[in-house]
Amino acid sequence: MKPATAAKKLGIYLPAAPAEFQESPVTREQLNALLASPPEWLVQLRLNGPHPRDIVARKLGVSISGLARAGMTEALTTEEISEYLQSPPEWLVTERRIQAEVRAENRRVKDVALEKAAAAADQD
Repeated sequence: MKPATAAKKLGIYLPAAPAEFQESPVTREQLNALLASPPEWLVQLRLNGPHPRDIVARKLGVSISGLARAGMTEALTTEEISEYLQSPPEWLVTERRIQAEVRAENRRVKDVALEKAAAAADQD
């Protein structure tokens, strides 16, 4: 697989990976070996970053779209994410509120669907 695909599966930011990882294809066996017994560089990338946008969004409690709306296009380290969480800027407070509302609405829709399914099953 392409290095970008492997990086995504490993949850790392590809440009921060070693050059030999970035430049050569990764086999399924190599990927499984990296997952089973990660080398030090992989452990450090996962712990300290820089992290890819999906991980940054998850750690900040916002969506990837929320990051884009805020103009956050670069990868962030764990330390930078912690700084944002300790003293959140206005955009982060707003995006976290929006994300909470979206999750609540998704739960409500799922509950309605489950109730309809249960009612349909009772009628059968």
